[in-house]
Amino acid sequence: MDLTLIVVLVIALALFFDFTNGFHDTANAMATPIATGAIKPKAAVALAAVLNLVGAFLSTEVAKTISGGIIKEGGDTGVQIMPAMIFAGLMGAVVWNMLTWLLGLPSSSSHALFGGLIGAAIVGAGFGAIDYSVLMSKVLLPALVAPVIAGTSAYLCTKLAYSVTKRQSGLASPKRGGFRYGQIFSSSLVALAHGTNDAQKTMGVITLTLVASGLQDAGTGPHFWVIASCALAIALGTYMGGWRIIRTMGSGLTDVKPAQGFAAETSTAAAILVSSHLGFALSTTQVASGSVIGSGLGRKGAEVRWGTAGRIALGWLFTLPAAAIIGAAAAALAHLGNGGLVIVSILGLGALLVIWVLSRRDLVGHNNAISDVDVSGAAVNIPTKKQRRKMERAKAKQESK
Repeated sequence: MDLTLIVVLVIALALFFDFTNGFHDTANAMATPIATGAIKPKAAVALAAVLNLVGAFLSTEVAKTISGGIIKEGGDTGVQIMPAMIFAGLMGAVVWNMLTWLLGLPSSSSHALFGGLIGAAIVGAGFGAIDYSVLMSKVLLPALVAPVIAGTSAYLCTKLAYSVTKRQSGLASPKRGGFRYGQIFSSSLVALAHGTNDAQKTMGVITLTLVASGLQDAGTGPHFWVIASCALAIALGTYMGGWRIIRTMGSGLTDVKPAQGFAAETSTAAAILVSSHLGFALSTTQVASGSVIGSGLGRKGAEVRWGTAGRIALGWLFTLPAAAIIGAAAAALAHLGNGGLVIVSILGLGALLVIWVLSRRDLVGHNNAISDVDVSGAAVNIPTKKQRRKMERAKAKQESK
């Protein structure tokens, strides 16, 4: 198959992965404000899409980690990775992403991408194709540490928020309802951070492809057209809304109240932005899930659904190796030549079609993504001053009788 055609196919599949990354990870920013009623579902995904688009232009450090870090891109001391192998790795990432979306599991799109590429690279060029020091320092260690830090931060912030808004009598202060409006800002910050970190991963893959095919010099960053196309793809995917995963994150882990949501989102955004600046290609999904759990532990009387948390943790555990296995199998077929690439394409499209058909049996959209939204919103409804005076007068009348 002509090299140019393979490069075009890889770029197209990479942008589709970026699209799936968008709707797979919408929940990271918008599940909690939707669950608390801070913002309407459709408005939330539209806001997240715009901010993902903006965030993608803010940094390229993570893109460089992927294009010239984890997978050695060639040169005098590197290992040459051909575009066909990158295509196989992307197929593994896309199939796993879609499968976990069908199951409503907020798995890591980032680890699916790394797993697919690593599996394909090992089959295509051997174990020497992977820079294990970069993999450990900029992927695996952040994956372990970042969720714990974000969860601890969210726990402490939630404790602080409930402490400073509590009356002497122990009753909740009406001021606590202000956190609902604060969530609009904090969730927007998460969406911006998500665009900054996750869109860069696809930029890195496309750049790696261009370098591997000799169309770009090794060690250089992504071109502007690569940045722009990846930004648009992830923004469009975000606008589509990953409603199945929003349902899990918004009400599946814990019943989220505004103060919790604000604490979780602020902690998530801080962790992602710092990691993006340092070039850590971490999983925004893991950070967001850790923050939600931490905020649940921080609110007195809140229940964390550990069964759901366990399912999510299993998804995290299996994502990288599962995507690596799929990517490796696809790479083995791609080694057969043009016929192998055609087989990989047909099998991949077939798997995506089956997943889509299965998803139609249980439709989840903005109108039913979080069944408890209305209940949750009512639970945190803060009466206005006028309503409180009216309630107090009614209570006084009742007591005087």
